[in-house]
Amino acid sequence: MLIEKEEVKVSLMLENKQGLIAGDGCLPVKMAQYAKENGFEVVCISLAKDNVKELKKYCSKVYSCHPGEVNRIEQIFKDEQIKQLTFLGKVHKRVLLQLHKFDKRAIELLKESARLNDDEVMLLIVREFEKLGVTVLDQTIFIKNLMIPAGVLGKIKPTKEQLEDVNYGFWLAKEMGKVDVGQSVVIKDKMIMAVEAIEGTDKCIKRGAKFAKRGAVIVKVSKPAQDKRFDIPAIGLRTLKTMHRYKAGLIAVEANETIIVNQEEVIKFANDNNIVIMAV
Repeated sequence: MLIEKEEVKVSLMLENKQGLIAGDGCLPVKMAQYAKENGFEVVCISLAKDNVKELKKYCSKVYSCHPGEVNRIEQIFKDEQIKQLTFLGKVHKRVLLQLHKFDKRAIELLKESARLNDDEVMLLIVREFEKLGVTVLDQTIFIKNLMIPAGVLGKIKPTKEQLEDVNYGFWLAKEMGKVDVGQSVVIKDKMIMAVEAIEGTDKCIKRGAKFAKRGAVIVKVSKPAQDKRFDIPAIGLRTLKTMHRYKAGLIAVEANETIIVNQEEVIKFANDNNIVIMAV
């Protein structure tokens, strides 16, 4: 589904030249593709390596940077005259343990924060970019067609017991989100197997599903006060493959708040491997 470019430009006053700060995964590529198909030029700052080849297909320029190279990133904005940008893709929080790769300005920014939880770090970055006259956009503007409505997405239906675990997991994940711990939980028979922290969703699934042995239920939600400029919940084929490997049985995501990348492939994989995939 393509964006109506002129309507979008009028309602949101989008610049024709868009910046993209890309982590790993398919989402940054999808954004660049849809933006280009609708006549926008995309200049990308890539913070990962796995998708650079694909990004080059849709971006006029791709710069490779480390997340801690704040001065270089800001200079690219100035040189390219970027006024609006989108954050998309996974940048693992363990980069904060690699301070030897951070420039002086990045170190100064981190020292300004009392905590280094996800939202606090991202808000620091957003405020820094705003000082340069760069606006960080809602992550979903160019990829709204990847947001999913409520319902069971595949052929495999949840059992009563699984739905009870989903309800418990949804409540728990929302409570975790209030304090910005993580967005995912693993449940089995109304018991908490794992909660997501610094490791990310896939490793949380691996850890929790190992305890559950078989049939773990995964729930992933948005935070109660989700800032749509960053960290919109997303899952993809890699998540489903992790579930299959560790014999998890169901994943539930929050309807109209979650992105599923390559939806047809994800649903087919779920059907083929007896995994329930649903949005609530």
